[in-house]
Amino acid sequence: MLQFFAKYKFFAVVLFVVSAVIISIIYSILKPNRVLPIYEPDMVNTELVDSTVQYVRKYHKIADFRLINQNGEEVTQKNYEDKIYVADFFFTTCQTICPIMTDHMKQIQDRLQDGDVLLLSHSVTPQIDDVARLKEYAIKKGVDDHKWNLVTGDKKQIYDLARKSYLAAKSDGDGGPYDMVHTENFILVDKKKRIRGFYNGTLPEDIDRLIEDIKILQKKKK
Repeated sequence: MLQFFAKYKFFAVVLFVVSAVIISIIYSILKPNRVLPIYEPDMVNTELVDSTVQYVRKYHKIADFRLINQNGEEVTQKNYEDKIYVADFFFTTCQTICPIMTDHMKQIQDRLQDGDVLLLSHSVTPQIDDVARLKEYAIKKGVDDHKWNLVTGDKKQIYDLARKSYLAAKSDGDGGPYDMVHTENFILVDKKKRIRGFYNGTLPEDIDRLIEDIKILQKKKK
């Protein structure tokens, strides 16, 4: 009788394990893969979108740009062609959110060694952040020049990018002397220059979510 119960118990355990494995396999097959949205201007809070593009519903892409990085080199869309990248807006003299954001960008740089993922930080005080200042800041913060461009240039161009392309800046403005963009947003851009996610660059949990979303994009063949 004891042998019978021992055998029964053994087969019950085996049946339980096999059932659990089968259920797990079925679940993994049926569970849909998470797909990142493609953000159009009309999907985003109107406070973050320039009024001239608020009602665009499709085909929104990051506009072409021509800026200068920390090494005095010209940076354009060509540098990001067929690349996934993360963009943000900062200034070197900022003492509030920017140091946290830059440290988190550094974490992204270090956690993602894949050459297909790049970073792009735009100075919102280009009149102060010239090439020499950006280079000093880059060295201080541990920027890898091969993966991360800190860029300066025409202020109106940078502010138009923030408001009309990256949909990242609160309030309207003209990019003039008294205009100021100050945003904590990190923006995830895919290989087709489309926005795939927004993240609070000051929050560690958002950085983790950003990393996971980048991995989703990396798995896509198109």
